[in-house]
Parts: sequence; C-alpha cells; structure tokens
Amino acid sequence: MDKTLICIGGGELKSKETLKIDGYIAQKAKLRAGERRAYGLFIPTASHDSMPYFNSFRKTYTSVFDIKADVALTVYGEMSIDKIREKFMKADFIYVGGGDTIFMLRHWEKTGLLSLIKDAYDRGVIVCGLSAGAICWFEQMYTDSELAGSAETYAIFSGLGWIKGTISPHYDRRMLDFDEKIKYNNIDAFGLEDLSAIEIVNGEVVRSLNGGGNAYRLHMSGDTLRKDVVLPRIDL
Repeated sequence: MDKTLICIGGGELKSKETLKIDGYIAQKAKLRAGERRAYGLFIPTASHDSMPYFNSFRKTYTSVFDIKADVALTVYGEMSIDKIREKFMKADFIYVGGGDTIFMLRHWEKTGLLSLIKDAYDRGVIVCGLSAGAICWFEQMYTDSELAGSAETYAIFSGLGWIKGTISPHYDRRMLDFDEKIKYNNIDAFGLEDLSAIEIVNGEVVRSLNGGGNAYRLHMSGDTLRKDVVLPRIDL
C-alpha cells in the first residue's frame, strides 16, 4: 500500500482559496473509498482545536465534495483516545490544519495521537496538511512557535523526519529570510507558496500542484541559489 502525503503551502480554507487543491484531495479520497462515501478526518491540534476551523473544513469537504467530515479533538480532553482511534480506522484521508507546529508535535507525542497518524499513514490512508500540517513530516521545518519562544520570528526546527530535507510554507511571504537560511547552511530545501502543494509517495516527491502558486526545489550551485519548480507540475 502506497504511503501518500499532500503538503499545502498555505491559503484559507474558510474563503475556499485552496479549493482547487481540496478538489484534488477529494478525488483521491473518493477513489480510495470506492463505493463507500469517503470519510475525512480533520486534526486541528495546531490551532488548539479551533472549531471554526473545523467548520471551514466541513463546509468545503462536505458541502462542496460530499465527503463525510469528522474531527479529532485532544487539546481540552473532550474525546478519549479510544474514540479517536475509531475515527482513524474509518478515515480515507486525514487533514492536519495550520497553527503552532511545535505545540502540535509535542501534544501529539503526549496524547498518543502521533502513533495513530503514523499507523494510518502506514496503512495507506492519505495524509494531507496545510502550513504546520504540511511541514511537520520533514527533517527540518521553517516555522514560528509561541511554545518554543520564537512567536515573532521564524527559525528552523526539527520535524518528524519522515521525509528528508528542509521545508518552508508560505514561501512567497518568507522567501527573503528562508533563502538566507538556505545559503548560510548550504542545504537543499522545498519552498511552498500559498495555493501550491507537493505530493509525496513512499517518501519521494512525485509532483507539485499549482492551485495558484508554485512549489520550488531550492539548492546551492556554487555561490548561487537555484530555484526550480517541482516537476511534473499539475495546473489545477
């Protein structure tokens, strides 16, 4: 069973900015579900379990794409881990929302949610995410965090390490600073603009999705920073 990640650089679910990418995800979820109604599980840990955020997810995936939308809440103890496990077993795709990445990862470890996500990923459930939910899978991620004391500035933190390399979301807004990090550290990286995504299958980036933005591979060539659009690119 293929292990699939879809990482979205940014954009607002509420205003349906990412609708083209959401449609791509919905199509893959429906293929996985077959004759069943597809089931999507939203994980809003990074936004401290924001219910308005979940409502935006539901209004997109249920109202537009007729997918059953559910949510896993752990921050305030509303749901038992056994109840959440049942939701994971039903899911055709998991969608991890944006927010405070470091808080999210530490909370997943503390609550056992990370093991449920990893099990689902290993079983071939499609794992998607935006911003924090896009970058947490990588070895290194460019983000800010109140929990880590860098709420006002962005820095490179360690991620889960499922995928090799370094990544920044919102690259169109963080380009100058992130480019300097790449040059200083002489590392390869991905820069995901808002309304762009990359699809990763079995640990390898296989394509980018252009829903209004581009995804780039960044690498140093001598003293020059090279920026190459991730190919093949699907223009949605």
